[in-house]
Amino acid sequence: MTTLTGEMIFVAIIIVLMLLGLLFEVMRADFLIFLTLVVFLLSGVISNTEALNGFANEGMLTILLLFIVAGAIQKHGIIELVVYRLLGKGKNIKASMLKVLLPLGLSSGFLNNTPIVVALTPILKNWAIDNNYSPSKFLMPLSYMTILGGTITMIGTSTNLVVHGLLLSAGLEGFSFFTLSVVGIPITIVGLIFLLTIGYRLLPEHLGAKQQISQETKEFLAEAVIEDEFELAGNTVTELGKEVFDGIYIIEILRNNKRVFPISGLTVVEEGDHIIFSGSLNTIAKIQKEKGVTVKTGTELTLEDLKNDDNVLVETVVSHNSSLLNRTIKQVNFKNRYNAGVIAIHRNNQRIKSRVGDIVLKTGDTLLLIADQTFIDRNKHSSDFYVITPVQPPEKLKQDMTKGWIGLVALLLMILVVTMGWLSMLEAMLVLVVLLVGFRFINPTEITSFIQFDVILLIASAFGVGAAMTESGLAQYVASGLTYLATPFGVLGVIFIIYFVTNTFTEVITNSAASVLMFPIALEMANAINVDYMGLVVTIAIAASASFMTPIGYQTNLIVYGPGGYKFSDYLKVGTPLSLIVMVVACFIIYFVWY
Repeated sequence: MTTLTGEMIFVAIIIVLMLLGLLFEVMRADFLIFLTLVVFLLSGVISNTEALNGFANEGMLTILLLFIVAGAIQKHGIIELVVYRLLGKGKNIKASMLKVLLPLGLSSGFLNNTPIVVALTPILKNWAIDNNYSPSKFLMPLSYMTILGGTITMIGTSTNLVVHGLLLSAGLEGFSFFTLSVVGIPITIVGLIFLLTIGYRLLPEHLGAKQQISQETKEFLAEAVIEDEFELAGNTVTELGKEVFDGIYIIEILRNNKRVFPISGLTVVEEGDHIIFSGSLNTIAKIQKEKGVTVKTGTELTLEDLKNDDNVLVETVVSHNSSLLNRTIKQVNFKNRYNAGVIAIHRNNQRIKSRVGDIVLKTGDTLLLIADQTFIDRNKHSSDFYVITPVQPPEKLKQDMTKGWIGLVALLLMILVVTMGWLSMLEAMLVLVVLLVGFRFINPTEITSFIQFDVILLIASAFGVGAAMTESGLAQYVASGLTYLATPFGVLGVIFIIYFVTNTFTEVITNSAASVLMFPIALEMANAINVDYMGLVVTIAIAASASFMTPIGYQTNLIVYGPGGYKFSDYLKVGTPLSLIVMVVACFIIYFVWY
């Protein structure tokens, strides 16, 4: 076995610290992995070229272009309209699930699954509620099917392209477009059968966060009307916060039936103002005693009362890489930053019953906001949160269908070109982006809104972290240990252990980071037992995507977390048997196909 050196120990310590940081969300995942890359560069573990390799990698650039292509197609609402038509009247929930989930799994093999789930979550949730079904029966399967469908082709998920790029960087043959299909199609079919049978029975029957908040409105939402005899009229919000409004969170101020914006500590409260706020029953009772302030509690004021021609209720989910993480609503100055007031926050299927302004935000928190009509368009591509609210009704979507279909046909033609070997995936995506811009399917200013720069930074930085493992010898050392454990069970044992370790990493950190960390280890294990590397690399690609047991392992799981009203334990209950089934099926297929 390889001798453990000081440099290996140093690299191992830094990587363990990085993993702990990711697990406990000490900072945004992309910044944390980038910081790890900088540490390895400054310490001399890797060279400048190795540190920058991920930023110029072919797989990395292909991911960037794929964001643009997927954004151009999904912009025109083709998937949303097809789903509206497939759902129908909903007389049988399992029949409706089958009609929707099967084509969604297939489409996820060709389009970015994150925006698909963002777009369809409110549609499926509202459909379920309108047909007297629990949204939680539909939303988790939505996430799981897009994850499984993403394993069908090379472009189905960024993980596949990352591994493809790693192969090319190592001077090896990469994936063909359908290399993964031999595994991806069977596990997608098996997963669908599970979700419609055993999984359906395991799924909980929860209300979504918005519906729970609507039922709980009486507990915390109130309106204070400033009367003529209020002695402190003319003072600022900050000054009143020390006296009358201590302990409340002001959502908005209405003056002459119009919103006061922006609201800050310097905003002056005037006679006749209607102050919409959230607070505990004790706080509301205290304000009611103030002379000149009339408080209307939730028995008269509902969430629907806040909606008008200017305002909408918006549901958002805090993302993995949000700049809001570990900060309070007040610290981020949420109201002025986004021109939206936070009505309530849900976490683990429960509304957090403390002062809204003092709540420290965590990944997966669901925020119910009151905002103006432009909020959704301004923030639908935000890296801070996912906007889980329908952007357009079916009638509006029909107007954009022609461009949507043309864009989809163009993508399929590019796939055919790649499959025939006429162009590489990178070249085909470049041509397609140029055509989409040239024929005005998208304009240049939209391109940046489609690209998830946080994902790009994370993946590109992770390449350097993987290089540090290789250069220090740590990858070979870990591979030797894993090979020793798996040797009694033969090649099949090696496949299972690589799958298990990769999948475990995926559940606690990001899928792309898991694949980058495991890639050099898999190559070393292939050399150690003298077998074809491709089977082990395919194992990594599949295992890194197959995240079902936690809401934080994969973006789509996080997106449906709050809207579905799920608890963390729900993912363990449904995701654990699905993970085991997918692992067994995938490992045996890989063994028989490649070995």
